[in-house]
Amino acid sequence: MRKQNSEFKTAFTSEASELKNTDYFGFVELDRYACYVIADGIDDQVDGISAKLAVSAAVAAFSEAPSMSKKRMSACLRAANKALLEAKSKMKLKASIIVVLTDYAKLRYGQAGNIRLRLYRDGFLKYQTTDQSLTMDMVATQNITPDKVAAHEERNNLYTSLGQAKGFKPQISKKIKLTNADAIALYTRGVWEHIDEGEVKDVFADATDDPQKTVNDIEDMLLSRQPSNLQKYTFAVIFANKIFVDPNKKRKIRKILMIVIPILIVAVILTVVLLILHYKKVEKIQTMEASYTKSIEYIQADNYVRADEECTSALKLAKQLKDKKMKAELENYEILIETVLSADEALDNEKYEDAGKLFQEAAKRSRYVDNIGNDYISNRQSLTANYISVYDLIGLGDTLVLNLQYDKAEEKYLEAKSLAGKIYFDDGRTSAMEALEKLYETQKEEKEAQATELKEQASKQDAAANAIISGDEAFTEGDYDSAKVFYLLAKQKYAELEDETQENAVDEKLEAVNAKMEQNTSLEEEAESYMEQAAESITNSEFTEARKYYLLAKDIYATLKNQDKVDEITTKMELLYIEQQ
Repeated sequence: MRKQNSEFKTAFTSEASELKNTDYFGFVELDRYACYVIADGIDDQVDGISAKLAVSAAVAAFSEAPSMSKKRMSACLRAANKALLEAKSKMKLKASIIVVLTDYAKLRYGQAGNIRLRLYRDGFLKYQTTDQSLTMDMVATQNITPDKVAAHEERNNLYTSLGQAKGFKPQISKKIKLTNADAIALYTRGVWEHIDEGEVKDVFADATDDPQKTVNDIEDMLLSRQPSNLQKYTFAVIFANKIFVDPNKKRKIRKILMIVIPILIVAVILTVVLLILHYKKVEKIQTMEASYTKSIEYIQADNYVRADEECTSALKLAKQLKDKKMKAELENYEILIETVLSADEALDNEKYEDAGKLFQEAAKRSRYVDNIGNDYISNRQSLTANYISVYDLIGLGDTLVLNLQYDKAEEKYLEAKSLAGKIYFDDGRTSAMEALEKLYETQKEEKEAQATELKEQASKQDAAANAIISGDEAFTEGDYDSAKVFYLLAKQKYAELEDETQENAVDEKLEAVNAKMEQNTSLEEEAESYMEQAAESITNSEFTEARKYYLLAKDIYATLKNQDKVDEITTKMELLYIEQQ
């Protein structure tokens, strides 16, 4: 039906000028498919049979199972190559070949060598093959121009041709859709070495629907030039005057649509579902990262209760997302937070020994999270140790009282009272005061006059201690200049009391003030380093890391009471958040 309802006309010429013609052209047109084969023998024997063997083998392979599939084309080319390899000949047989398969509506070609195929439509060149030769490779690399190919010495130096035992890699085209009045030209080197592409195109531009006339025109043009080195030539033309139109095409399309549309609907639904799942995953990731960041912020703000809430939420999302890296990091934060909360609870319940151990453990856990919260833990460790020291001093004083060593007992009580005042430990200070009052009551009857003097000294001690307290408050608030003034005043008071121990203690505080002043300079440099690391993280699109470094810098500037820098970092973090969104 296909052949009857289409019009394909074929004409060709194949001649030798002097020697036997070693070109060959053959074709077979069946009801559903047609096969056209042209070969050019590359052997120099007068009775060379390469081309004929190749064409016969290709046509036979096609006829076994007519189709125009890529697999069938490959079978035709391999059959032609095998025929040359197994032929009984004194010399090695070689040939170029082009096979054209068509279903009268489309065509596919396979090529090995330098025979050429051209498809013309409405007088214009639509498709063309490329020679598998060293010369064409040189054209591709722009070492020579296309107009020099016909005379180039490497034009017949082929890297793929029939007769290759190894490395046989022919070119096979995709299917090419044909239209009415398409013309396909197949010709060997005997033609293209003497007639250029433009001249061939001009002949097809003036062609009618008679392929024989076109063949005659090309042959007349070739022979009129009387080329001295013309040995053989073959030129074949296939005119697709009318291509086959499938009458069942609309029904087939409708049937295909009935199958494809449900598939497309399912695909769209799956796509939507996947997109929703993707957006939910992205939302979870953003929520997780936000909670992670808030956890760090709350730790830096010493708010471990809220940090625990955010960390628990982020860890839950990390487990859902199966983010192993984030899960491991958040677990480290969770252990740190829970340890600090347990330590704070023990401290509030006056379980000072337990609190000290827990804060020590928290300091170890802080190393796994970039030492975040280390300052808070260190301060709480020192505070816990001082609480213990206050009660140890009071206990030592009580022991000295029992041994009637009132002066030494008083010294321990005063030391406990001073230490309690320094750390704002009201209960400890009250206990020390009560111990002192009890001591003075015990001594009242024995040393009434001395008691007055002792009270005066206690008053001076209070004045010195208050100066210490004021200095400590200023020190805590970061007002190191004021702290230095109060400490100097306290030192003066202790000098008046001739209390070298307290003078030395005040000297240590003065050294601490001076160290803090120097530390502030170092902290400013550290904060600037974090700012630079944050900028580098932003450049590498590591926004979470950038936010962490901004928080570290912000914490330092907040410690330094540098509100301008704190505001600047807050603005940068807001811009970073906007950019990340």
